[in-house]
Amino acid sequence: MRTAAARIGALAGAALLAACAPAPAPDRAPGHPREPARPAPATSTAPPPAACSPEGIRITALGVDAAMGLRAMGLELVNCGDRPYALEGHPAPRLRDADRHPLTVQVIPGARPITAGFDHPPTRIVLRPGERATAALLWRNLVTDPTVVAGNGAYLDVAPVRGRPAYPVELDGPIDLGNTGRLGVSAWKRDDRPSSTRPPAPSGPPSTAPTPDSRL
Repeated sequence: MRTAAARIGALAGAALLAACAPAPAPDRAPGHPREPARPAPATSTAPPPAACSPEGIRITALGVDAAMGLRAMGLELVNCGDRPYALEGHPAPRLRDADRHPLTVQVIPGARPITAGFDHPPTRIVLRPGERATAALLWRNLVTDPTVVAGNGAYLDVAPVRGRPAYPVELDGPIDLGNTGRLGVSAWKRDDRPSSTRPPAPSGPPSTAPTPDSRL
């Protein structure tokens, strides 16, 4: 009797342990290996596109070309508004350092003391909605005086012409002026590249209201 009771107790204990143990994961059928976990999609870190300004324009940088210490950065102005935009002159840039402090910079229309070939005079252009104009910023990364701290522009604001509101322009890298302190600008010119996203041109003359935020 004692032997039978001992056997029953052992079987009951084994059954209790089996009931408490976690169930094994089901095996996949032969020939169907387990699929690896898919990684989560990467979050984009690209900056959002610049917004259309209250006066109906958007100014963006087109990248920098560098050769023999000479730098040239393109600017693009797009009429993103709903009426014509009149433009004549040179862009008016302002630079700030990494701490967002303004840099003292001599802005030279035409860039003649820096390089040649960018001295064409400004002409009046009227951009219909969706049309654009381009200009260039030019400088040399030279250090000719070790006693003068080299200037690096980390932030750029650009007004379409002097006297207009300035707007922040995203940079791919610093504007490394060295210790020259000079920044040349070419005049705006029409860019007639085709665009399939241009809206139909409205009729009527461009605005000529004399307020700072208005068009020419």
